[in-house]
Amino acid sequence: MAKFPVVNSKKLIKLLQSLGFALDHSTGSHFIFYNPESKKRAVVPCHNKDIPKGTVMSILSEAGISKEDFKKFLT
Repeated sequence: MAKFPVVNSKKLIKLLQSLGFALDHSTGSHFIFYNPESKKRAVVPCHNKDIPKGTVMSILSEAGISKEDFKKFLT
């Protein structure tokens, strides 16, 4: 089984925007994205390092994105 890919906040933000999420507001170093169609929110930390696997999984879960869709986007 392949390892879960490590991403930074820029790649995660591009994924969210391609799926219809728009920047709602920011609080400190966290950007809050909102999708008006699905009524879901996603909070992305914007630091200058990779986002840990557990945090990425949590963001994908709250945004309603499957692991497979995430991996397809990265390839």
